[in-house]
Amino acid sequence: MATAVVVGAGIGGLSAAIGLRRRGWDVTVLERAPRITAVGAGITLLANGVRALDALGVGAAVRAEGQVEASGGLRTPNGRWLTRIDADAMNRVLGTSAIGIHRATLHRVLHDSLPAGTVVTGTEVGDVAPEGRVDGRVVDLVVAADGINSAVRRRLWPDVPPPAYAGATAWRGVTDEPWRGPLVVAITWGPGAEFGMVPLGDGRVYWFGSVTSPPKAWHDDELAAVRARFGGWHDPIPALMSATTAALRDDLYHLATPVPSYVHGRVALLGDAAHAMTPNLGQGANQAIEDAVVLASCCDPAGDLAAGLAAYDAQRRPRSQRVARAAYQMARIGQGLHNPVAVALRNAVIRLTPDNAGLRQMAGFARWNPPTI
Repeated sequence: MATAVVVGAGIGGLSAAIGLRRRGWDVTVLERAPRITAVGAGITLLANGVRALDALGVGAAVRAEGQVEASGGLRTPNGRWLTRIDADAMNRVLGTSAIGIHRATLHRVLHDSLPAGTVVTGTEVGDVAPEGRVDGRVVDLVVAADGINSAVRRRLWPDVPPPAYAGATAWRGVTDEPWRGPLVVAITWGPGAEFGMVPLGDGRVYWFGSVTSPPKAWHDDELAAVRARFGGWHDPIPALMSATTAALRDDLYHLATPVPSYVHGRVALLGDAAHAMTPNLGQGANQAIEDAVVLASCCDPAGDLAAGLAAYDAQRRPRSQRVARAAYQMARIGQGLHNPVAVALRNAVIRLTPDNAGLRQMAGFARWNPPTI
C-alpha cells in the first residue's frame, strides 16, 4: 500500500489525512504538540468549505455540531447598515448555508473521523527531503500542513520569504454561556478597525475585533484592551465582550510573496504552509480543506504520483493565491482604511451598491464544487 506522511494535525492536515485514506493511502499524521487539545475560538465554514467537507464524508457530522448562519451584512460602529445579505438569497446563490462552529469542535470531528493511532503526537519533524524522506523514513508522499511558519517550507523552499506582518492585530473571544439576546450576524467597519460575530453550534457566540497596529503592541490585560477599543460600538458588541472572560490576541501575518509551486518532488504544501492569508474573507481554513480534497482526488496511490502532484499544483495554486490576494485587498478597503474622508467615501459607495452585488462577489470565492474522491 502506498504510504503518506502528513506533517501537522491542524484542520488542513487532518482533512488531508481523511481524504488520502478515502483514496486508499496508508496515512500517518505527525504532530509536534504533546497532545491534541481544545484551542482557538470560532470559525466560519463557507459554502465551498462545507462542500469540501461533504466530499471528505464528514459534512453531516460537522453540520450536527455547527450553527447555520442567518442573514448578515455590513454595518458602521453606530449600527447603521451599509448593506444586508438575506440568508435565503445566499442559499439560492451559493447552494448551501455557511456554518459557524468552534475551531476545537471542528478539529475534534476531523480527528475522530480517523482511526486510532493515525495521529502521532509529540513528534517534531526535523528532516524532510524531496524524495519523500522524513527523518530517515522514506514514504511515497509527504504533505506539509505545518502552518504559516512551516518548517518544511523553509527547508525545501528556502527562497520564499518568511510571512509578512499584515499591519493589523486581532482579538478573538467566545461568550462563556449560550447567547440569549438578539443577534444579527454582521461585520462592522470603523476607521482602522473591524468587528464581527458568528453564532456557534452550542449556542455561544464567537466574536473578533481587529485594528490597525504595529506588531507586538501587547497589553497586560487583552480583554480589557478590546473592551476599551470597541465598547462604544453598536449593540450587541459591548454585551458580547462583557459575556466573555478570556480573549486571545494574535498579530496577523500572511505570505505576501506567492509560493512558486506547491510541489517539490514528493512533497506537497497544503493550507497555511502554502498560502497563509489574512482572515478578511473568512477563507483560510476553507481553502485548506479544499486543498485536501483536491490533493486526494489527484493522487492515485496506484498511479503516477508526479502527474497527480502536478495536477494538484495546477488546480490549487491559482485559486488559493487569487483568494489570498482578494483577502488582502479586502483588508485594505475594510479594517485597514482609517482616513475619515476615505471611510465616508467607501461607505457611500457601498450604500449605493445593490445588496446582491456583494453576494455575487462572495459567490466568486464560495461557489466552488469539489472533485470526487
